Amino acid sequence: MNIRTSRRHLFFTVFIVTVLFVTGVNAQGPVRVKIGMVAPKGSIYHRVVQEIGEDWREEQAGKLKFTVYTDSRQGSEADMVRRMRVGQLNGAMLTVVGLSEIDDSVAALQKMPMMFRSWAELDYVRERIRPILEQRLADKGFIVLFWGEGGWVQFFAKRPMAMPGEYREAKIFAWSGDTDMVALMKSLKYTPVVLELSDILPGLQTDLIDVVPAAPMFALTGQFDRSAPFMLRVNWVPIVGATIITKTTWDSMTASVQAQVKASSREAENAVRLHRDTLDDKSIRAMQKRGLTVRELTPEIAAAWQHLAENSYDWIRGKSVPADLFDRVVEFLAEFRASEP
Repeated sequence: MNIRTSRRHLFFTVFIVTVLFVTGVNAQGPVRVKIGMVAPKGSIYHRVVQEIGEDWREEQAGKLKFTVYTDSRQGSEADMVRRMRVGQLNGAMLTVVGLSEIDDSVAALQKMPMMFRSWAELDYVRERIRPILEQRLADKGFIVLFWGEGGWVQFFAKRPMAMPGEYREAKIFAWSGDTDMVALMKSLKYTPVVLELSDILPGLQTDLIDVVPAAPMFALTGQFDRSAPFMLRVNWVPIVGATIITKTTWDSMTASVQAQVKASSREAENAVRLHRDTLDDKSIRAMQKRGLTVRELTPEIAAAWQHLAENSYDWIRGKSVPADLFDRVVEFLAEFRASEP
């Protein structure tokens, strides 16, 4: 190749690279952000995430396509974690079950039966361990946008039951992926049946399961009460979760976009927190209108369930919940209760 040909080749290469760069920038479509969740379309959880997306889009001058996949359309929570890790999703709203796929420290907010007695107790503890949880998730590549709650887990059954021993004769739904809960149930002599969330209603209808531990809103939308019309109001554990995005997605934002997303996320957290206070009661009343029978705890029944829960703590500490976080929860709860009238 002579000098003239070489120069021509170099010029042509530079020209092509320049054209590709310029046209690539100019022709680049809007950034696409995809968020998954198991929550139903139109729910408060769906709406607040959509609002974050709208604010995010406006801050990027419309150069953002924000899509929320509701109703488990992106699979189970474990599936969504895997999708985020390979770049198929940018974020997800996950309960503690899904978040534990990333780091088990978050189990301290949910996987301790009857440890929390009220939302006020949960709030007090979470705000004190929140920096720890968020840093551990960040270390694994995920940024927390906001925390939220989905109600208290109650027991929905096909026949009336109240005392813990009665449930040992039943087949109880266990969430696929929540291996710690399955192991705990077995250690307490219960019979878990592992299913995906989408299989709960068919499982009830075919007698594959007899009991579903679930938050009332989820039972209402899933129509579990039609096949399991007896509910024990036990407040077993709070359903706690967070909406997260990948660190890659977060780092790709400008500082102004990050600031807007943070502000929108604070508003979303406040909206969900206000909603949770009436969520269970509204859902239960709606199910009662279509035939649900609710049994409240008597002192005797409550004592029996509390005894069962406390007997599980030795197993939970260090297995389901990291020992250091378990101890912090106990410490902060004692601190909160001592300060209350």
